[in-house]
Amino acid sequence: MTEAPTSIRRPPAPNPAERAKTIATRNGPASLLPTCERAGLDGERVVPVLHHVHHSGSVSVLLPDDHPMVNAAKQTQRGELAVMVELADQAPVALREPIRGLLWITGWLRPLSPVSARARAVAIAESRPDERLLDVGHGVTLLRLTPASLVLADAEGTHSLRPHTFSAAPPDPFHDYEAQWLRHLESDHSDVVEQLAKHLPAELRGGRIRPLGLDRFGLRLRVESDAGDHDVRLAFSKSVDSPPQLAMELRRLVGCPFLRGGASG
Repeated sequence: MTEAPTSIRRPPAPNPAERAKTIATRNGPASLLPTCERAGLDGERVVPVLHHVHHSGSVSVLLPDDHPMVNAAKQTQRGELAVMVELADQAPVALREPIRGLLWITGWLRPLSPVSARARAVAIAESRPDERLLDVGHGVTLLRLTPASLVLADAEGTHSLRPHTFSAAPPDPFHDYEAQWLRHLESDHSDVVEQLAKHLPAELRGGRIRPLGLDRFGLRLRVESDAGDHDVRLAFSKSVDSPPQLAMELRRLVGCPFLRGGASG
C-alpha cells in the first residue's frame, strides 16, 4: 500500500512499542524461520501448532515432537536455536491487501523440560484457553523463544525495538474491541464510512473506502482504487480509551449527532 499524499503534519499515532505490543496481543498468524542454516532445516516457514506472545516479548510455540526444528534445537551445543518469529497483523475486514503490519521477533528457541512445559501451558491457558495445550507432553513439544530484538513494519514506518521497551509498552485500549467494531462499521454502517470521505484528499474520494484500523488516536481508512491502495489516518480530537469516548469522536468526524448508539455497538 502507499500513503495518501498530505500537506499537513502527520496525525498522531501510538508509538512503535505500543503498536508492536498490540500486534502481539491480537495473536494473528505466525510463522517461524531459522536464522542460520542447520542440518535438517531447509529455511522454509514453519507454522506452529500454537503460538503465544507473552508480555515480556518471549514467545511460546507448540511443535510436533518429531519436527526438524525441535530436533535441531536439542542438538545444538546450548540446546538453543536461533530463529525468527513473524507475526502478521491482519485486517478484520476482507481487503484485497489484508496485512496491515508485520512484527519480527528474533531470538533463541529452546525446548522446555516436561515440568517447565506443563507449568507454562497452564499459565498460557489462564489467559488464553486452548485445547491444544492439553497435548503438551503427548505428541507436541512446548518451546520458548527468548527475544534478542524486535522489528516492526507497518504504515507508520519500520522500527527496531529492544525487548525491555516492548515489555514496558501497553497494548492499545481497543485491541480486543477493534475487530468487532470495524466489522460492524463495514457491514451495518457503510453510510457512515461514506460520510468519512469528506476528510480524504479529493483525489482519493472516487475509490472504495474501507475501515482499516482503530486505535486510541484515530481511525484508519483504506481506499482501494484502480491506481492502488492508499491508507489515511483520521485523527481524533484527543486520545480516547473507552467506547463512549470513541462514539463521540466518530460523531465529530461524521457530523451526525444521532450516531452515538448505532455506531458504537
